[in-house]
Amino acid sequence: MCTTPTENVTATVQQIKLLEKAGCDMVRIAVPTMSSAKAIKMIKREISIPLIADIHFSPELALAAIENGADKIRINPGNISDKTALKKIIKSAKAKNIPIRIGINEGSLEKDLSDKYGAHSPKALALSAKRWISFFEKEKFENLVVSVKSSDVRTMIEANRLLKKHCKYPIHLGVTESGTLETGTIKSSIGIGTLLAEGIGDTIRVSLSADPIHEIRVAKKILDSLDFIKMPLRIIACPTCGRTKANVSEIAQKLENELHPCKSTSVAVLGCGVNFAGESKGADYAIIGISKDKFSLYKKNTPIIKNESPEKIFKYLKDKLS
Repeated sequence: MCTTPTENVTATVQQIKLLEKAGCDMVRIAVPTMSSAKAIKMIKREISIPLIADIHFSPELALAAIENGADKIRINPGNISDKTALKKIIKSAKAKNIPIRIGINEGSLEKDLSDKYGAHSPKALALSAKRWISFFEKEKFENLVVSVKSSDVRTMIEANRLLKKHCKYPIHLGVTESGTLETGTIKSSIGIGTLLAEGIGDTIRVSLSADPIHEIRVAKKILDSLDFIKMPLRIIACPTCGRTKANVSEIAQKLENELHPCKSTSVAVLGCGVNFAGESKGADYAIIGISKDKFSLYKKNTPIIKNESPEKIFKYLKDKLS
């Protein structure tokens, strides 16, 4: 999701292009004002990925976002009390043939559900989603995406498991307000990763209090870890111990920063030769620490370079893989 003021078209377009370059497939923008809704038309001219308008409270802004070309809108029906206005939004989205994401979170639960089930209730979130799905279906609108989010990881996981039982629509996953870069990465990886591994979820957003470029990087690594995608470079690095003869962390980080293979490649970085054959079995290449500043490079257990500087190994890999 963009962090720029949407009405600042130049800044928003620039950020979207950076996110797309990092691997973003679709992007969401905040629409808190009429000027930001009208900016959608100008932003759309400059970008090539789908643009989602994020709406809270105001039906008028939802209608304006649709009219100005949003590819999808995300609304939280719980904070739009006027059912007639919701029906107008549905009618407009239907006319433009665009989907609506029903976003359910704990901050906008219906009062009867929050009173009955209390805080961090997976059942309350799932029941709220079920209610709103029924409302949209009664209006003959089924071009839906549904999300139930919580800042509590267990609640988010259980709510989505419950939702999956009665939801035929695509499910969007995320741990909302997950926190800073480190904390948010951990919470999002557990919540999103658990559900994806169970076959639940169609789109994801890693929510971080950080530059949104990190949201894309973390999301891609979650997907890569579960083999939903293959990133160009996958690093296997030993955690090190007292046997370690080299700075594994430094080598692994340098590879991640500087090696950009033209096809999917995995590289193992090991601090010593213990379990070398097993640990690097799945890797295309393995770098083994021999001493503080000497390394050997193997390709599928066949030695390529022995007892040389890391610079020589980096150069070989860059020349070979670029």
